[in-house]
Amino acid sequence: MNGWRRWLLGISACLLSLCAWAARVDTLQVRSLAMNKRVEVVVICPDAAERKACPVVYLLHGHGGDAHTWLGTTKPELPEIADEKGLFFVCPDGEASWYWDSPLNADVRYETFVSDELVQYIDSCYPTIADRKGRAITGFSMGGHGALWNAIRHSDVFSAVGSTSGGVDIRPFPKNWNMSDQLGEKERYPENWENYTVINLVPQMLNGQLAIIIDCGYGDFFFDVNTRFHEALQKQGVDHDFIVRPGEHNHRYWHNSIDYQILFFQKHFREQGL
Repeated sequence: MNGWRRWLLGISACLLSLCAWAARVDTLQVRSLAMNKRVEVVVICPDAAERKACPVVYLLHGHGGDAHTWLGTTKPELPEIADEKGLFFVCPDGEASWYWDSPLNADVRYETFVSDELVQYIDSCYPTIADRKGRAITGFSMGGHGALWNAIRHSDVFSAVGSTSGGVDIRPFPKNWNMSDQLGEKERYPENWENYTVINLVPQMLNGQLAIIIDCGYGDFFFDVNTRFHEALQKQGVDHDFIVRPGEHNHRYWHNSIDYQILFFQKHFREQGL
């Protein structure tokens, strides 16, 4: 029995050691003053943050998702990746907002929340690299649009951005995904549909303003708008990575594509001297 006890104690010690070195997952309720409510946010904290400040990748979910979608459905391996790469992952609930500050609904201020309130909160509560050079943002579908929208408009906050299967031009889809809840019907508010789509931000972009990676599957209903976005960036002279491969608009594709984007961000962070 003494031998068995020693064996069990040894196994317990090993398990405790492994737990001590595992990424921590925090589920928070972050107060948004802009929207006068609390927003649920999942934060995946790398073990390396116990010893040093780490970069942050903000992950935005798609339409119909929530703060738990990335970790629960799209990429359950995020804690292991956080530890391996020494990265924080921050996953806010964006509801069906498209991550805009709505021009019609004063209660929808997800651009302000993501690019201002949330970043400040994370930097104040966690050992992050509290500088644009240590922040990237990406997302899938609605979240891909949201990531680009926020990064292009707030390149003083983020230094790198990604989009996978992103709705990078909303104008062909006026009846879809609750967009009219925030922008109004396209027939009545056409200027909102022109002003609040990512592709129309390209003419104001400068080369080197952001490190950019976008990807989309051949079978995705957003493939054509992603191709046009890529062409618009080329015309503007904005360097970027554009990846296309077989795949559709689903979590199987996003589960794979985020690996490429994390590698891209990790390389970018190294180039920033982090």
